[in-house]
Amino acid sequence: MSSVDGAVSAPVRPRRLVPGDRVAVVAPSGPVPEERLQAGLDLLRGWDLEPVVGAHVLDEHAELDYLAGSDTDRAADLQRAWCDPTVAAVLCARGGYGVQRMVDLLDWDAMRAAGPKVFVGYSDITALHEAFAVRMGLVTLHGPMAAAADFLKSARAQDHLKATLFEPETVQRIVGVPGAAPLVPGRVAGVTLGGCVSLLAADLGSPHARRSARGGLLCIEDTGEEPYRLDRILTQLLRSGWLEGVAGVLLGSWAECGPYEEVRAVLVDRLAPLGVPVVEEFGFGHCEGALTVPFGVSGVLDAEDCSLTFRLPALS
Repeated sequence: MSSVDGAVSAPVRPRRLVPGDRVAVVAPSGPVPEERLQAGLDLLRGWDLEPVVGAHVLDEHAELDYLAGSDTDRAADLQRAWCDPTVAAVLCARGGYGVQRMVDLLDWDAMRAAGPKVFVGYSDITALHEAFAVRMGLVTLHGPMAAAADFLKSARAQDHLKATLFEPETVQRIVGVPGAAPLVPGRVAGVTLGGCVSLLAADLGSPHARRSARGGLLCIEDTGEEPYRLDRILTQLLRSGWLEGVAGVLLGSWAECGPYEEVRAVLVDRLAPLGVPVVEEFGFGHCEGALTVPFGVSGVLDAEDCSLTFRLPALS
């Protein structure tokens, strides 16, 4: 059993990628600009991967233009890719909104039977990270998406994701980007989890969310949430008991959340009383050159040198 509440079993590490692997690109959330998708596919081909695109990736919902097609079609693309034995990894094209509408339509028994494979995404994909952890006990990668602007333009984001996919032992220790600093000092062991903090709060009580972050190294970030809304989100997680027993916290980016000094004041007020190590501005999420952070992996957070060291590589 995982040391983070809610996982169905000890975390399963998918195999690393090798040149020639087929990787599926799906859009579980928002609509995908075709030119950005094509640029992302070209990058993947440059890594000697063979990308295959879900049938509905470029769809748009008939009435709700913030969705990439219907819930059933988005779920079908993900499930078809996962259950295809020739596909080694499933990469999300972008975030936005929509995962919570389609996640209940997935056949988790069939996906579990298909076995583990690499899964990559962030932002709205947080709800799928939680579902894969709870339903399959799977290690997943919180990292750049195939049609996301940062992946297309940032060498650091590309290089760190590529290393994680192909040579995970080379990034078994992740050091925060310049500017990372201890908010609360200390050194602690735990299992990584997290994502967009607003999505974690929205997921509370759902059948695909873990009961709590107990024993976890919680990695959180967000975008477009004003300081008072971040206060409300963190307060909800505190009041629900979800943060009880959390081992440590890594803070990523807070893009378009207001002046950082105001955001920081909320983070200090809500998180410092937990009495666990906290690192700020670690460098993952909605930021330039975002690092890839594996979820479901046992490791050690050292707030003093702003590092996260895993006991094993994220992928086998």
